[in-house]
Amino acid sequence: MAKRSPFWQEVMWRFEALCVDVFVATMRALPVDTVSDLGAWMARTLGPATPVQKTVWRNLQLAFPDMSDADRKRLSDIHWENTGRSFFEAPVMGKMIREPDRIEIEGMEKLHAIRDSGKPVIFISGHISNWEVMNVAILWSGVPYMITYRSLNNPYVNERLKEWRYAYGVRSFAPKGSDGAKELLVALNDGQSVGLMNDQKFNRGVPTPFFGHVCETAPGPTRLAQRFGTVLQPLTIRRTHKARFHVTVHDPIPVDDTGHKAQDIDTTVNKITAFIEEAVRANPEEYFWTHKRWPNALYRGA
Repeated sequence: MAKRSPFWQEVMWRFEALCVDVFVATMRALPVDTVSDLGAWMARTLGPATPVQKTVWRNLQLAFPDMSDADRKRLSDIHWENTGRSFFEAPVMGKMIREPDRIEIEGMEKLHAIRDSGKPVIFISGHISNWEVMNVAILWSGVPYMITYRSLNNPYVNERLKEWRYAYGVRSFAPKGSDGAKELLVALNDGQSVGLMNDQKFNRGVPTPFFGHVCETAPGPTRLAQRFGTVLQPLTIRRTHKARFHVTVHDPIPVDDTGHKAQDIDTTVNKITAFIEEAVRANPEEYFWTHKRWPNALYRGA
């Protein structure tokens, strides 16, 4: 397929951004729970008919080999509902936080202790429930905080995504990649904590067992914690009803310190993955099963 010319690429980007603006304006005119319900209905209706459903089904086979097909179907449908809710809720997060009773936080005292210490930590979580809520909980506690994000190809839509996050309090962003890594180091030196998802495939990462199959996991969060002499602070989110959530601030995960830095990174990454697996097993309906977490060989011919 011929590469699109710069002119037509620009036209397409601006058209996409216009569509996003219309969508966001419509969603912001509706009650938050209505937006969430609409996302659930649309994803449950359309999601199973897309090619991505093959990945979802294979992931559920790998994670729960003894589960019946009927139970996998039920789990898949609920997963699509949650995924739709989370994506539709993203542009109305600024509206959502004006109703603070929508998010209850278990362990706020731990966040306040981090804030009062003045020492940064590495916040980690997995793609469970609406993971944007993790940022809200941390920001509500007053912890100086930076998030990382994957830049979108469309620069105009990418800016809108940043605006949505700005609306609920995020002021510091670091794009993934070498430039973002430098920004993270500067932020940590200045006492800002950072938030990272640590549950997706990372080529040439640390081999870790996840639901009985070895996958590769990013060592970056652990390396940062090791370098700055701090801890990995996990949070999990559970949807309680529609656009309402319960956030749990768990006990921190210290970086192993045996004097063998490379080995300590590997064993700590394994602890993180074990924590995320436990969290997913406790709430499988809200995990992001559309991602190919394991090696490609496990998906071929499935």
